[in-house]
Amino acid sequence: MQDKINSNNKNKIDFKNRIYGGGLASFLSALMAIILGLVFGFLVMLIAIPENALMGFRYVAFGGFNRIGDVFYFATPILMTGLSVGFAFKMGLFNIGASGQYTMGMFFALYVGFMWKLPPSIHWIVAILAGAVGGMLWGFIPGVFKALLNVNEVITSIMFNYIGMYLVDMMIQRSSTMYKFDQTRTNYLPSSVQIPALTTNSNVNLGIILAIAIGILLYIILKKTTFGYELKATGFNKFASEYAGMRGKKNIILTMVIAGGLAGLGGAFAILAPSAIAGSSMTYEPINIIASNGFTGIAVALLGSSHPIGIIFSSVFISHIQRGGTLASLVGYKPEIIDVVVAVIIYFSAFAMVMNEALARFIKSRTGKGHDDKITGDKVSNNNIKEAE
Repeated sequence: MQDKINSNNKNKIDFKNRIYGGGLASFLSALMAIILGLVFGFLVMLIAIPENALMGFRYVAFGGFNRIGDVFYFATPILMTGLSVGFAFKMGLFNIGASGQYTMGMFFALYVGFMWKLPPSIHWIVAILAGAVGGMLWGFIPGVFKALLNVNEVITSIMFNYIGMYLVDMMIQRSSTMYKFDQTRTNYLPSSVQIPALTTNSNVNLGIILAIAIGILLYIILKKTTFGYELKATGFNKFASEYAGMRGKKNIILTMVIAGGLAGLGGAFAILAPSAIAGSSMTYEPINIIASNGFTGIAVALLGSSHPIGIIFSSVFISHIQRGGTLASLVGYKPEIIDVVVAVIIYFSAFAMVMNEALARFIKSRTGKGHDDKITGDKVSNNNIKEAE
């Protein structure tokens, strides 16, 4: 009898661990947030233009499947900025400067593309690496301020968004090689520096494969290596990690450098992509506006619970509904409706643990687990009384 009770208790502990466990809990919470966000978006559509609400919602929810190449193309930069923000989150840092690092990485990639003459086989690879270096440089400075002077990284990194944006715009506009004055944007990059395309009818290119591979590699580093463990330990408690022999200040700087490099890669992937126009590339317009992909990366990281694999899926989802949202304009809705949906999804994601706990209680009430727990508790109590007698 005692063995049976212990077996029942073990099953209940397993059930609880499955519900509250990291991977499943994050997935269920994100799924609930997505459903609630889509429902809220439908209600907004219903209030705005009732007769077109159903068609508009269909575009938002399913329109991206008809533009799958563009979904993956637009997912690439926000996947990298999401990994940047999520990686810093894992280390206890809030890298809100992903936009500046993204812009600086894009500029470094542009510079190599226009100014360096290299063999076509390696030109685009060197440009991508240059983008990572640009982002790492822009992440290094807030990291130094945080590690050595204890200046909050939110303050320094967000100010470096503006510094990076204005600096890049100024340097591009002063270069006749990079800047096309009559069209107020950069020239087309040479074909040798463009990332190889995957299809001929969309902008999707090898960048999405590289971005996914980087996400998987990041997961392996964080979960399976001593280096990743030390970085996470420093994020949990800098003083305790230093007492244990870890170099806390160095790890903080290294974290921001890696986060900056990831965002810089996002800028490189975006600008080096071939456009849908044959022989042309993407271009950049220096209009003194902070890159939105950096802030979208924050939403992607939150929805993915800062987990590298979760961020891969959340970036594709966000890109999917963004592409569908542009189609909603066909029935009279503004594209900003997607911003509302994403904002609501992220809002509910912020209450992930609360939502997960509510879901666990609901499942227990439906499966009668609470009643079984009470019966098991009574049996254990009676057994203890008999043993005492």
